[in-house]
Formats: sequence, C-alpha cells, structure tokens
Amino acid sequence: MKNHGLNILIALIIVNVMGCGNSQQNTNNNSNLATKANQTLANKTDTIKQKITPCLWVETKDAKAVADYYLSLFKDGKLKEYHKYKNPPEAGGGDFETATIEIAGMELNILAAGPYFKFNESVSFVLNCKDQAEVDYYWDALTANGGQEGSCGWCKDKYGLSWQVVPVDYFDLINSKDPKVREKAMKNTLKQKKLILSELK
Repeated sequence: MKNHGLNILIALIIVNVMGCGNSQQNTNNNSNLATKANQTLANKTDTIKQKITPCLWVETKDAKAVADYYLSLFKDGKLKEYHKYKNPPEAGGGDFETATIEIAGMELNILAAGPYFKFNESVSFVLNCKDQAEVDYYWDALTANGGQEGSCGWCKDKYGLSWQVVPVDYFDLINSKDPKVREKAMKNTLKQKKLILSELK
C-alpha cells in the first residue's frame, strides 16, 4: 500500500518535471514563446494570495465529488481548478484527480488518489464561528451523512477530516483573567460535544 502511494507521489513529480521540460524546450526553440511564458508565470505569481495551501489526500478518486461536498457546506466557496491525470507506467499506472477550492477565504487542494492514507486527529481545522447559530449550522452539516460527533467541540466530516467548531467568544472565556470564568468554561467544555456557549458562561 505504501509503495503504491509513493508511486502516485512520484507521478505527481513526473507531471511537474515533464511540464518544466516542455517549457525549457520551448525556450530553446523560440525566445518569443519563452517571453510569453515568463509573462504568464509572473501574472500567475501576482495572483497568489495564500503562501501555504493545505493539500487533502482523500480516500476516493473523485475529486469533483469532494469539492462539491465542501462547497455545499461553505456557501461562499468556489471551485477554482479541476484536473484528471493518468500515472505513467513507470509510476505504477492508475488514474487520479485533483481539485482546488476556496472556502471561507482559504484555498485547499484536494488529491483524490485512492485509499492509501487516512486522516487522523493530529491535524484539524479550527472553524471560528461568529455565534451559536453558526456553530449549530456547521456542526450539523459536518456530522451529517457519515460524519461523527466528538467531544469538546471536535467532530469529523464524512471523509474523516477533523474540525473544531468553536464560537469566537469561547476563547475569551477560557483565557479570561477571572479564574472563576476560566474554570467554569473549561469544566463545562469537558461535558459537551457541540459547544453550547450559553452553558460555558
């Protein structure tokens, strides 16, 4: 399993190297094409808003379905790119897909290359919610259709990705200068699955 996953990663590198090789060949053959390519690259670089983009390797091979799922949860999101690839024989063959989405102002890459790696709780996304109504919405949406409730504001979506759904006022409570406020918030957090702000105050 691990070797096959490694082959897929190698394929991604091969795809990038092949693209670079073609660009170099164009440079040697035609300086005008090189100039245009450099201008295109410069324009693309100017549009980069996010220096680090998380990449989610999901256990399916349907990146579009994964993108559609997250875009259905985050109503202001958009699909930015979607691609299908075939691994070359030297990388083990097989198909895989990628997608790039933007949700809540954050760009995410999706790599749909099959069931070789699983998400775990060591990595999660903190979802900062403006009020209890927003907490309720995201908690219900993420835990529906195969998602799972956890404790202390943690849950998993249907792909197994962990989320911490947190009202922003929560941080004021657990970091309060008043020890009684902090103690009550922390104590009641341990009793909850979805965070209920009114019970933490």
